[in-house]
Amino acid sequence: MATYRDPFTEIDRMFNTALHSPATPAMPLDLYRQGDKFVACVDLPGVDPATIDIDVEDRTLTISAQRKPTEGEDLHWLNRERPAGTFARQLTLGYGLALDRIAANYEGGVLTVTIPVAEENKPRKIQVAVGGDADKVIES
Repeated sequence: MATYRDPFTEIDRMFNTALHSPATPAMPLDLYRQGDKFVACVDLPGVDPATIDIDVEDRTLTISAQRKPTEGEDLHWLNRERPAGTFARQLTLGYGLALDRIAANYEGGVLTVTIPVAEENKPRKIQVAVGGDADKVIES
């Protein structure tokens, strides 16, 4: 009896294995909207804040950081699970955001990036004139 293998399932499995292997440096990210801003929280424990770099080009936000490995002349590793090296994440930002007002804060090993919604894209009320008479306005 022949066995059917879906090539897309195999490719998915291969990529998931490669992307989630322990050798891949982790930079976990949470992203949510809170009122008139989007907030990205990135776990970066043990990272020197001076190595954190945040760039915006077009609509791409790039966050990169570096964690230096523990080194020593008489150091002999017994177990090493914490990744070291340079990490980077990119987010494609939507339209209607105030890219010139992005703010970032690093505290307790967590980088918080705040991206405000542009004023012209915030929800607002539109007044409705009644019967062509601009003096009689109904708020919606």
